[in-house]
Amino acid sequence: MADSVALTAGVRANLLTLQGTSDLIGRTQSRLSSGLKVNSALDDATAFFTSTALNNRASDLNTLKSDIDLSISTIESAINGIDGITDLVQQAKGLANQAKATGDTNEKSTLAVQFNALLGQIDDIANDSSFNGTNLVQATPDNLTVEFNEDGTSDLTITGLDSTTASTGLDITEASNDFAGDGDIDAAITDLNNALSELRTNAATLGSNNTVLQTRLSFTEDLVNTLESGAAKLTLADLNEESANLLALQTREQLGINALSLAAQSERSILGLFG
Repeated sequence: MADSVALTAGVRANLLTLQGTSDLIGRTQSRLSSGLKVNSALDDATAFFTSTALNNRASDLNTLKSDIDLSISTIESAINGIDGITDLVQQAKGLANQAKATGDTNEKSTLAVQFNALLGQIDDIANDSSFNGTNLVQATPDNLTVEFNEDGTSDLTITGLDSTTASTGLDITEASNDFAGDGDIDAAITDLNNALSELRTNAATLGSNNTVLQTRLSFTEDLVNTLESGAAKLTLADLNEESANLLALQTREQLGINALSLAAQSERSILGLFG
């Protein structure tokens, strides 16, 4: 085996310094290219795994945020349905009042037919007020459970509200005896007044739930931003600082090359003594 080359102390010191500077330049260039000061657990295990945990939770909450957003749309669809139903109930009440005001039997019969047609439209709107497969106001309403955290320990269950004309809902019966008697009309008006009161209550309940979901959505968005910002603080590089570092290291590297050259010249001068 060939003998190893012996370096003078000066050359070795300058070489080690130059190698160290080169390593630092490589690290700085990596940070500038990736934008990260911690690319793996090898760079800083604590920062890397803490950042990963924060980002994972932010990702989970982002999924929940999407679910909350969809749930808000589901409630809004139900509220829109209730608004439409309320308009129809008011129209039906107008027909009933008109029937009570007239003494014409044929007109009452015609108004009764229109009244019953409106009841059919009420049921149609209730059964059509679905979003993403969930209907909170149909004949057999769905319930909606919205989760707010990753382990499901925080949630809100929104109970569906039957808003059809059925006895389980608004309980509005068809026009009795074609509105022939005032008693028949009065019974219909009573049903409609009760229905309007129930619709207002249902709208208020859904509106309150919608407000809760809007608040939780904003909170979740802010929490996700906080988690992602916290993770970034642990791993993101300061590009301005790293750019300045690279310039300083390149200057140091050039000086190291010059110093190594000078040290080598000293050895060549010794050789010159042996001419």
